[in-house]
Amino acid sequence: MTQENPSIISHVSIGTQDFDRAVAFYDAVLSTLGCKRVMEHPGAVAYGKLYPEFWVGVPFDNQSATVGNGTHFGFIAPTREAVHAFYEAALAAGGTGDGSPGPRSDYGEPYYGCFVRDPDGHKIEAAFWDETLAAESA
Repeated sequence: MTQENPSIISHVSIGTQDFDRAVAFYDAVLSTLGCKRVMEHPGAVAYGKLYPEFWVGVPFDNQSATVGNGTHFGFIAPTREAVHAFYEAALAAGGTGDGSPGPRSDYGEPYYGCFVRDPDGHKIEAAFWDETLAAESA
């Protein structure tokens, strides 16, 4: 029996200027959310829980990787603690903080998350939808 993929997006891909550094970064950071490498090709690694949903690799055209203005990638965290673990792992692996873990009611009462820039400058986020935050504000 085939399991239905719960995601609405097949996958996203980001480019890197330093493949080994990027893979080491995402190995450390995404493991805090229960993700792992699920597929590898020369110059590319895919992460997910079951399916290859987030790819990191050298640009296919061998040109320089660039960061998209207005682009960021949000990952689902299973708990508040996972948001903190994601943030701390990102900083320890060479990322830069762009918004420490905490609630942000302007994103929705249950939102609890953090923002980081990976070593290439891509904006990433981990968010947990904590229904207790919504209940506390009601």
